[in-house]
Amino acid sequence: MSSVLRPATTGDQYRTAGAYRPVSSHLAIAPPVSVVIPAMNEAENLPYVFKTLPDWIHEVVLVDGNSTDDTVEVARGLWPGVKVVKQQGKGKGDALITGFEACSGDIIVMVDADGSADGQEIVSYVSALVSGADFAKGSRFANGGGTDDMTFIRKLGNRALCAVVNRKFGARYTDLCYGYNAFWRHCLDKIDLDCTGFEVETLMNIRVVKAGLKVQEIPSHEYLRIHGTSNLRAVRDGFRVLDVILKERSNRRDLRRRAGRSPMLDSVRGEVS
Repeated sequence: MSSVLRPATTGDQYRTAGAYRPVSSHLAIAPPVSVVIPAMNEAENLPYVFKTLPDWIHEVVLVDGNSTDDTVEVARGLWPGVKVVKQQGKGKGDALITGFEACSGDIIVMVDADGSADGQEIVSYVSALVSGADFAKGSRFANGGGTDDMTFIRKLGNRALCAVVNRKFGARYTDLCYGYNAFWRHCLDKIDLDCTGFEVETLMNIRVVKAGLKVQEIPSHEYLRIHGTSNLRAVRDGFRVLDVILKERSNRRDLRRRAGRSPMLDSVRGEVS
């Protein structure tokens, strides 16, 4: 699935190219891969998360949302070189932005800390990126994907919001509110994230389309959270997602109006006034 259409072949993507690392029996890569894991009180789930991460990953960045359990200690025990970053604000969006800033890899992968994502799927995301995509977007509803963790109401809401984004922004997404994604680091300069909550995934999906980046959907299976309860609130966060969609649509109209104005006409108007 490709939303919009610009090859991801800028010259500095491979700036840190060194020894190639095999990531599968058919693919070896040079670009280093950073995995960002936002976590708050996920000590019980981290062993399952880290167990599935491939050993060829360049670095793991754990963003600690002021955990009161042993999240940080467990992470360091499981992955001795883990880079731990303290979150200053609140919310998933804020945590991800903090993690992205701390990454040193050319490719960044977002993974939830609740055990719902299979780290072995990362090779599919990375393969899409090194093959030309700018943004590899996980989808639970693409052919080959699936979910064990969505109620009927959440599925219905996700489908409705996804349809709105596709129609208003010219995308062709099958999933909208999913946190398993990967992208080239240079994409951050073009999507300029500025939200704090769970709506961050929707904002990213909209802005990569608006920026003309090449998107490829990756079938992904979402498993049940292993321990604890999610901070996601379907109704509250659904309205926050809708608010992001409306604001981004409004901003797009404003940009079109400004782009359609004649500089000469604006100058004449200024003289008349």
